[in-house]
Amino acid sequence: MSRSLLVLFSSLFISFSILAQEKPKKAARPNIPGSFMIDFGFNQGIKKPANFDQGFWGSRTVNLYYQYPIRIGRSNFSFSPGIGTSFERWLFTNDYVLADTTDNSKDEFLLIPGANFFKGIKKSMLVANYVEIPLEFRFDTSPEDIARSFNVAFGGRVGYLFESKMKVKYKEDGETKILKDKQNLGLTQIRYGIYSRIGLGAFNIFGFYNLTPLFEKDKGPDKTAMNSYTVGISINGF
Repeated sequence: MSRSLLVLFSSLFISFSILAQEKPKKAARPNIPGSFMIDFGFNQGIKKPANFDQGFWGSRTVNLYYQYPIRIGRSNFSFSPGIGTSFERWLFTNDYVLADTTDNSKDEFLLIPGANFFKGIKKSMLVANYVEIPLEFRFDTSPEDIARSFNVAFGGRVGYLFESKMKVKYKEDGETKILKDKQNLGLTQIRYGIYSRIGLGAFNIFGFYNLTPLFEKDKGPDKTAMNSYTVGISINGF
């Protein structure tokens, strides 16, 4: 019996010794070409309709893009096509909401006091989400080491509106509620604009100007051809 136990303990000791000497295998990291870009910026309207009173912090945009840089020969220039999404918000500080007019045949939308529909309204926001294709030309002082390179980029974006809604926060019977009214709201379905970016390594400052009006012709408040621009920061994940 004691001899069997000795053999068993000896076998276990040898097995544990072998396992302890083996080095754990490292998980291979996927080698994904291209880079991921995150933009965070603030929106501002140009030629806004009456009662389009927007808040600064609440009127913001978050862009998430994947780009594939193609270096032009051995130069400092590259061309980067990509694809991504843009999540745009417009906060109304006067608690107005976009609503259909009485004449639905015209498919027009007006800015109306939210208190007409919600007695305890606390916040109202216009939400517009796009899928976009950015096309960009970029200059790097050190193309072989872009993580430490000073860079300047200029390009354009084409976007398709895949979701739009009015988001209203109000209080009823002592309970806080959120209403999401999903419809087109007279917004332009396809938009395009130009942008520029400048920075060092992964951190950049960007500016985007929307060449198309936020609302379709004769469908927005006061039939105003309102354009917009966004300024903010970018982080390049390489």
